[in-house]
Amino acid sequence: MKRKTRILLCEDDPNLGTLLKDYLNAKGFEAELATDGVEGLKTFRRSSFDFLILDVMMPQKDGFTLASEIRQDDKHTPILFLTAKSMKEDTLEGFKAGGDDYMTKPFSMEELLARINAILRRSAALPDDADADVHFQIGTYNFDYHKQHLTTVGFDVKLTTKENELMYLLCKNKNGVMERGYALKAIWGDDNYFNGRSMDVYIAKLRKHLKNDPNVEIINIHGKGFKLLAP
Repeated sequence: MKRKTRILLCEDDPNLGTLLKDYLNAKGFEAELATDGVEGLKTFRRSSFDFLILDVMMPQKDGFTLASEIRQDDKHTPILFLTAKSMKEDTLEGFKAGGDDYMTKPFSMEELLARINAILRRSAALPDDADADVHFQIGTYNFDYHKQHLTTVGFDVKLTTKENELMYLLCKNKNGVMERGYALKAIWGDDNYFNGRSMDVYIAKLRKHLKNDPNVEIINIHGKGFKLLAP
């Protein structure tokens, strides 16, 4: 029997939290509710989850702080933020904290379910061609898509899911253009403004990972996308 996808839901509104938990359980997930950020962190650390839903405005520890602390231990479990705010700065702060997506309250249960399933599909995504080469040499770096590892002399990093998928597309198009719109739709599912800003954050992270080799660089191609320059 297939194991249920386990979801940690952190929501300080007890009515909304209980409603969301019951809905997710009815849809085949195994949801656990925490009512503040401190409880959320304790719950996360004592168990194992496949997906995290974090309310941004929580007492004791807000959702962004909670996400940042979780990302110190776990780089990969998808995070969806719930926020009553619609300011762009808050959305970008969420992406910087390690979030994968956000939803602005109020939202429909059907929209939440669709968003969760879309993020889970992207997080589990592999190259379409089962025989595709998933090992790449980029200058002095070795990149293993399946292991999500980027290594060179004195440097070894485990990439997050989005870093990994971006790195894969850049490597597949090495010294050619990775089109911005294509990458957004392939990884985020939509090429809207907020996802575009999220991708910029992850590109910046990849640039930091690649800084040890001066012959490797990710450059902007104005109006088109990005190019990975490498021997």
